[in-house]
Amino acid sequence: MDIREKKFVDEYIITGEEYTAAIKAGYAESTAKSDAYFWINPETKKNQDEKKRKKFKQESYDYYVKRMAELEKQKIAKADEVLQVFTAILRQELTEEVIQLDPTSRQFIKTQKKPSIAEVIKAGSELMKRYPLALETEKLGLEIEKLRAQVLGSDDEEAHMAEYFERLQEVLGDDEGEIHPETD
Repeated sequence: MDIREKKFVDEYIITGEEYTAAIKAGYAESTAKSDAYFWINPETKKNQDEKKRKKFKQESYDYYVKRMAELEKQKIAKADEVLQVFTAILRQELTEEVIQLDPTSRQFIKTQKKPSIAEVIKAGSELMKRYPLALETEKLGLEIEKLRAQVLGSDDEEAHMAEYFERLQEVLGDDEGEIHPETD
């Protein structure tokens, strides 16, 4: 598929008109008038015997389907967009337009409403799900270390467990007493 054929499909996606897309892609008016519709519709009976045109039509159609799928993907929000929206709600930068009745003039007016406290808390909660706190990260690290010791096993298991519980006590800040590993 050459550049002009791709340009035709791209222009068709923009305009939705075969003839206009063909002209903008650089095809002659006569070709654009007679064949442009069939290029984008490969199932049409009129051109089934013409191998070259059929090949062009099928390639154009396949490229059209591919481009439309790419454009649909662009409609889906990416992770950074979602995080930016949560942050804007949390900071009360994002507002919504609401229509209210003005009690003095008895007229409907449009105003900008900031997010409610509940919406701010929800946005903050959603953000925090994605960014664990240092304490949570350290606890997770300790649990991974414990599991690794259980899986690998060693002669110094008791020493590793004692070290694990000491670190766990530091992380949790247990002032009421020491944490002791259970012994069988």
